[in-house]
Amino acid sequence: MYINSNNEDCIHKMKTVVGIILTMLLFIGNCCALTLDEAIKEAVDNNYIIKQRIERIYSSAEEKKIARSLLLPKLSSSYSYQRLKEKPYAIFDNPFSPGNRYKVRTGDRDRSYWDIAITQPIFTGFSLITRHRIAGLGVDLRKTYRDEAVLDIVRDVKVSYFQVLLSKRYLDIAKEEVSQLRSHFKDAEGFFKQGMIPYNDLLKSKVALAQAEQNLVKARSSVKVAISRLNTILEKDIDEKTRIQDIRSFEPVSYRLDPLYDKALQRRPEIRALKIAIKQARQRIRLARSGYYPQVYLFARYEQMGNDIDATDNDYGNSHNASIGLQAKWNIFEWGKTRAEVNKAFHEYEAVSYELRKAEDNIKLEVKRAFERLKVARQNLVTAKTALTQAEENYRITNLRYQQNLTTSTEVLDARTFLTQAEVNYYDALYGYMIAKAELERAIGEGWKR
Repeated sequence: MYINSNNEDCIHKMKTVVGIILTMLLFIGNCCALTLDEAIKEAVDNNYIIKQRIERIYSSAEEKKIARSLLLPKLSSSYSYQRLKEKPYAIFDNPFSPGNRYKVRTGDRDRSYWDIAITQPIFTGFSLITRHRIAGLGVDLRKTYRDEAVLDIVRDVKVSYFQVLLSKRYLDIAKEEVSQLRSHFKDAEGFFKQGMIPYNDLLKSKVALAQAEQNLVKARSSVKVAISRLNTILEKDIDEKTRIQDIRSFEPVSYRLDPLYDKALQRRPEIRALKIAIKQARQRIRLARSGYYPQVYLFARYEQMGNDIDATDNDYGNSHNASIGLQAKWNIFEWGKTRAEVNKAFHEYEAVSYELRKAEDNIKLEVKRAFERLKVARQNLVTAKTALTQAEENYRITNLRYQQNLTTSTEVLDARTFLTQAEVNYYDALYGYMIAKAELERAIGEGWKR
């Protein structure tokens, strides 16, 4: 057949344009797809639990300010006005007329009074400074709760991200299975028409194809559910069609168990939180013991009193005055209340100390469990990869033999079943390793760096 050069040029140009368009579409798709780091950042920025923990930090910071304010001087003022029914007076004996008395007016019916006072705590049995330290430790404690929430979210994003990729691999396997079984059915149909195979062999191929098509429908549904699960973690609309990038490069990592224990005990927010709680418990013992001491305050006051609104007009005494002094208060006996408070604080301290020891044991067990899961996943990955290579070769040979009418349809269907299972096992092992690694990173408190 003759094709002129103009047509050849047109075909070549069309192929070039189509290639460019496909490349651009692929590039745009990759640009719009989320990477794992981007997904983690989005989840950490948007997650409601983390936002709640951050607000708790702000709340504790304000509580620390409140505790600090108790250490500083306090300025207060008051004002009062009253009107008496009768003018106040005093009765005195008349020295010039024994047995007789006389009244002396001592004030006006209208009374106005105002004052301004400054009070500074001098000594409170170390209670105020102790409260301030407890409040400061409270801020640090809230930060550990936030860090714990971040670790949980990072782990959840990783697991959900890998599950989306795994569900897409299942979809690819299902598509490949349908394509190959459809091709096999066509071969079987041709052989049947030529009388080379019985009808039941053709039916086996048809049933296998129908089952593969059902599996394909299930795989598509599983992808949608996995994406919706990821959307909920990212605080997105559950039906949003979120796209993520595949993880192409992957290298298994080797770990040693003892250093993992040390990292976990140093990094885990739960351990840091309990250590802070122990410090708070010590301070609460000191706070309870402050009840054994007196409380001393320095005060200064300026006051005015008169019969007008400004309290400046006073015909019966000085209209203003100032004073300075010390005030001490000491609860000498309260039926053992202070001692009971000290004992209570001490028992709380002991309880938190035991809780720390138990938490350390639990975290070591968690690290051990995650480490063993990762080790098993790594071994499974090697085995599954070898099995996949063998299953691919087995299917290729069996299908080739069938096309040459050297084997039965049953052998081809069995080979395809083995290949499908090998592919599923391989990707289960691959993403299972990634998930196990994410669980181990959570167990040792390895966070995410922006």
